[in-house]
Amino acid sequence: MTMPIYPQLEISETLAAGPGPGNTDARVLAAFSRVGMADHMQDDVLRGMIECKHMLRRLWGTQNTHTFAVAGTGWSGLDTMFSAVMPGDTVVAFVNGTFSGIDAKTLNIKAATAAEHAANPLDPQAASVTTVEIPHGQSISGEVIETALARHKPKWAFMAHWETGSGRINDLQGFSDACSRHGAMGLIDAVSSLGVEEFAIDDYPGVAGWASCPQKGLCCLPLTYAPVSFTDAYIEALKTRGAYSYVHNPIFEARHWGIVNGQDVDKGSYHRTHSAYAVSAFHESLRLALQDGLAKRAHSYRTHEAVLREALTAMGCEVTSNMTSLVVLNLPPALAGREMELVQNCRAQGFGIWPTLSEPVQVRIGILNLLDRGVISKIVHLFADAMRDLGAEVDGASIAAILDTRYGTSVAA
Repeated sequence: MTMPIYPQLEISETLAAGPGPGNTDARVLAAFSRVGMADHMQDDVLRGMIECKHMLRRLWGTQNTHTFAVAGTGWSGLDTMFSAVMPGDTVVAFVNGTFSGIDAKTLNIKAATAAEHAANPLDPQAASVTTVEIPHGQSISGEVIETALARHKPKWAFMAHWETGSGRINDLQGFSDACSRHGAMGLIDAVSSLGVEEFAIDDYPGVAGWASCPQKGLCCLPLTYAPVSFTDAYIEALKTRGAYSYVHNPIFEARHWGIVNGQDVDKGSYHRTHSAYAVSAFHESLRLALQDGLAKRAHSYRTHEAVLREALTAMGCEVTSNMTSLVVLNLPPALAGREMELVQNCRAQGFGIWPTLSEPVQVRIGILNLLDRGVISKIVHLFADAMRDLGAEVDGASIAAILDTRYGTSVAA
């Protein structure tokens, strides 16, 4: 039987206006495509890796030597960070959305004993893990964190900095302070905040481990490198107790980036096969972020999100998020229950917005790497058209006036 030869894929451009991945910057794509047929241990590839770790330290705002990146998506970085959690470890995990919820499941898998795995192999419930669930659409407050850590005194505490499942920013300062007071080692999912908000991780000494991703604030290809950073205390805990991982063991990963015994060395040791293409793209995304400057980029996100928020509110939507790269909203009452229909209609036209992945179903519109008056205006008009297609009445003149007024007075085009 002759097997068919499938035609080449022709994937058209999409306006990626969701929670991420965002549209990769053209400079990053160019860096990816111009790489020659290079061996992964070629000198320029290794030089790029060395420079990446130094740029990451500047971007994170840290003196942590164990700052590098893990091949893969944000899940790879998070799995690396969680690798220090051992069976029976006490953990408090704060959850207020889809992705912090998945992180909490991962922590249950890491902390579960053999007996707990046997009892429920696909979803072990570790008795040593306490999950504090905050209702969808609410942020995790310092008061909630303080109460839980004071009560449970865990070895590890976990929180997402920005939760894209619900579009909420959580209290990072309160988390760090509570971890310091109660002797917990904090772990932070910074997948959505790195490269979007201006902050320095060394300002949060209660946090021992950080993990992010390449495809959101860094606007890089999804399958490149996930940034991570670990304090000396975290690495010492790992050295003392080990980890049930070879691939995602932070110490082994660090050696490949030229970090050995807490020191930078001229050349790392082999741990995995890196891609010259991915190194080049990641290197360029870091250069771009540092050239833009985090203060300027964070300001741009705040101002463009404010314009989008106001326009969507004028259409009758209720915005429930407080992130600056993502707007999460309820449709007007007349369209309630038709969120998935609206999202699917938009995606069919190359307008890539997203629903929430948990109840209640809401609509998510992101602006990752879309910090431009023209693109924001396009998003507003496309969304207004989508609502009209479902029978909503949208005052186009009022929306245009908001865009003209806000961009004419406060936001650079």
